[in-house]
Amino acid sequence: MVVKAVVLFITVVIGLYLVIMIANMGGHLDDVRRAEIRLGVATGVYMNPANQGLGSAALKQLTEALVVVQYRRYGLDRPFWIRSIDYLVTAITLDLGRAEYISSDSGSKEVRRILAERLPPTLILFGTASLVLFFGALAVALFLSRRYGSILDKTVIGLAPLSAAPGWFYGLFLILTFAAVLRVLPWGGMVKAPPPKDTLEYALSMIQHMILPVSAISISVFFASVYSWRTFFLIYSSEDYVELARAKGLSSRALQRRYILRPTLPTIITSFMLMMITTWMGQIILETVFNWPGLGRQYLTAVNLNDTPVIVGTLVIFAYLLAGTLFLLDFIYAIVDPRVRVAGGRR
Repeated sequence: MVVKAVVLFITVVIGLYLVIMIANMGGHLDDVRRAEIRLGVATGVYMNPANQGLGSAALKQLTEALVVVQYRRYGLDRPFWIRSIDYLVTAITLDLGRAEYISSDSGSKEVRRILAERLPPTLILFGTASLVLFFGALAVALFLSRRYGSILDKTVIGLAPLSAAPGWFYGLFLILTFAAVLRVLPWGGMVKAPPPKDTLEYALSMIQHMILPVSAISISVFFASVYSWRTFFLIYSSEDYVELARAKGLSSRALQRRYILRPTLPTIITSFMLMMITTWMGQIILETVFNWPGLGRQYLTAVNLNDTPVIVGTLVIFAYLLAGTLFLLDFIYAIVDPRVRVAGGRR
């Protein structure tokens, strides 16, 4: 487990450094910022009525002095490769500094506060969708494995290609159908405006606003999961020990729970985790489509504004979440399969 944690950490570090290089365009973005700072300072100096009596040489000297101050303020007086290492260290330690353009809802410019406000909505939405999807697809896959070849089985399996499209794609159709045409469900934000003061009313409003985005995420993965997991169940149900248990008169439910579901759970969990990691990639667009106040929407705003600290900070959180998911996978294996030891190997 220690080796795996170290490998995941190294992977996160390499990935973050590549993100920093890409977000700063290999240092080219620093040149753009220097030009913006120089233009802004020069405009302020030459338009200031208090400087009208100064000559051109004095105005130029004042402009250069103020430009140097601004360069030092944003760290642009140092080479980019040194600043990239500083970015990496601060990103890993979550000491993310201050945003350049974006503010939190409370008015703070600290990246940590900005992300702390956006992380809970993302975890609530994604966590709820994951639970609904996992247990829903698992139940349907078990049900269909007992009715192999039925009309319902063929219908659900025929819908498997629907999972090829991302969640935000289905989100557009769900919004058009249930929010714009039928007007039975809201789609914008996490709760209605103004937010309810009563805790129960607030929770009910949040659940109502989550129906469409959770449905969009589920549709994008549900049918492929059912198809894959149903296949696993059918493969394991043909094993000799299952046939022997069936011959002993074991009930269908007990047979599936003890001899089919349990040995397939590690494979199913791995498949589910990989699907969820892929789904994370579309979370940015999905939150934007549903106007959900999470990390994905914040990231897109930061990209549009070239706010590098917020971009890097958001990707740091996503990297830690993905690495944590992979790290916890071994512990989940140990729970669902007693043969697996957390320290490595099998009993």
